Amino acid sequence: MVKQFNFRRTFAAACMGMLLFGVVIITLGSMLPSLVTKFQLDEIKAGTLTALLPSGILVGSLVFGPIVDRHSYKYLLITCVVLIMIGIEGIAFTENMQVLHFSIFSIGLGGGAINGGTNALVADISNSNPSRQSANLSLLGVFFGVGALGMPSLLGLLSESFTNYHILAVIGLVLILPILFFTFTKFPQPKQARSIPLKNILGMIKDTSLLLLGLILFFQSGVEGIVNNWVTLFLQTDANFLPEDALYVLSLFILSLTITRILLAILLNFIRPYIILIISVLMVVIGTLCLIMPEVPAQEIIGLVLLGAGLAAGFPVILGYASALYPKSSGTVFSLVFVIALAGNILLNFMMGIFAHNQGVGVFTKLLLICAVCLIVVLLITLNKISSKIKI
Repeated sequence: MVKQFNFRRTFAAACMGMLLFGVVIITLGSMLPSLVTKFQLDEIKAGTLTALLPSGILVGSLVFGPIVDRHSYKYLLITCVVLIMIGIEGIAFTENMQVLHFSIFSIGLGGGAINGGTNALVADISNSNPSRQSANLSLLGVFFGVGALGMPSLLGLLSESFTNYHILAVIGLVLILPILFFTFTKFPQPKQARSIPLKNILGMIKDTSLLLLGLILFFQSGVEGIVNNWVTLFLQTDANFLPEDALYVLSLFILSLTITRILLAILLNFIRPYIILIISVLMVVIGTLCLIMPEVPAQEIIGLVLLGAGLAAGFPVILGYASALYPKSSGTVFSLVFVIALAGNILLNFMMGIFAHNQGVGVFTKLLLICAVCLIVVLLITLNKISSKIKI
């Protein structure tokens, strides 16, 4: 098949979409204090809001795969941005609780689909050069960090002159630009002439290799989730950090993950991905041990920087392996592994909440260590299983 798209322009479109997903992930957390005040929310109602975003992301992750395999990427990406725009403008202007609920779910739905779609897109356009696939996926992940770091920074920078709601409304309008960019960008042709038969999807679900890859991302996503959601509280209650210092350290975690993905975009061209994965998981273990047994005041900071660096390789490399297993159905395959990953995020955060209620927030490091050990075990089993099927 003759290539009918420009790689750089198409890759830029994917990066733009991933940047939006970074904004999506952080939007609710950045706006939650303002929403609590505006709608006079108690803890239960605030908890309902925070549950709507991952629910939307889960649904978006489930549906994007079959769509891109059958219809390609243009209309999916445009629809996702429209959903995110509607959600952002809804949060900015609504006075109605039901509209607020819909807006947050809409942001999650568009964000989940655009996250999966952009990863599948980069995997597809990199298929002709498998050695670059994981490197390109890693570079794509950098833009998630840019969006996640940029949103709170923008709100903080402009908050003295404008309300958060006014800033959010303008951000929503700016999303017209990626819609225009996607509209005039050529994307790869659909890989499937018709919808993937149900028996093929069931075959993927029964594929032990694919399930093991998903299980790695189950723990990977779970660790990322509990660090993002619980580390600031842990640092304040168990390590005596001031609130502003705890937020600063969380920013270092995200920055470490982002910078490491930039480095991985280079290193993955010269070092076998499985070697980087093994080193990364060991960094996660060492980082966790730094949090468990701090001997110097800066050790918690070192631990979180190591955690960020160690978690950077998981998604790019594992998604590269999944695409190699099913190159003609990468969208559907990515849907399956993203759903497994999100299940890990939701379940481990739920477990952390129960453990914290019963035993205190200090249990955070113990759960991290258990997840890190599980990552090592599952990774070694998975590499042994898939090494006979694809190049690792």
